[in-house]
Amino acid sequence: MSSIADLRQEYNLKGLSERDVSPEPFLQFEHWFQDAIQAGIPEPNAMVLATVDASLRVSSRVVLLKGLDDSSSPLAHRGFIFFTNYESRKGKAIKDCSFVSVTFPWISLQRQVHIAGKISKVTRKETEVYFATRPRESQLGAWASRQSEVIESRQVLEQAFQEFSQKFEHQEIPAPESWGGYRLTPERIEFWQGRVSRLHDRICYTKVENNWKIERLSP
Repeated sequence: MSSIADLRQEYNLKGLSERDVSPEPFLQFEHWFQDAIQAGIPEPNAMVLATVDASLRVSSRVVLLKGLDDSSSPLAHRGFIFFTNYESRKGKAIKDCSFVSVTFPWISLQRQVHIAGKISKVTRKETEVYFATRPRESQLGAWASRQSEVIESRQVLEQAFQEFSQKFEHQEIPAPESWGGYRLTPERIEFWQGRVSRLHDRICYTKVENNWKIERLSP
């Protein structure tokens, strides 16, 4: 087995200049997101969400971006949206501390995007609208899973799925009250592009009142 320390790759695909990025970080994100889609990256909307609970213990997991507010939204309400169980481990941590971060690891493009800011629940209407677009099996899964709770076996989960399948047979499935969306309103967004000799490009947007300050960070 080769040494883990010997694993390395040279980064030389592209550069990133503060002269070339959009003055608005959401537009810059949309540009890079489209690049990720066109490059065929599996689940380009996958992002690593980091939270801190009341005991200051950090947890991270992968969630899927399911919405990005467009430019017509008020600046204070623009953000990155995902959905989950509010009673899950992550939901409880968010209740303890509303400051979180996410990272999009687009490794094959030698890129990362880091986003940090305050998180809050979306409106119930937004949750219901999105929930209605989910595959029926996913809707049933939201009812069957008491996310993060200990269960005796997989059979318990599958039995719950069948019970809710029968309960909602031949009718629309409503969104559970314990399930819904969050909107991360960023205070800081960093675009990272790998470069040769580990002299990476890091362009950081920081929210200053209602404007974005753009700075280059040392790698």
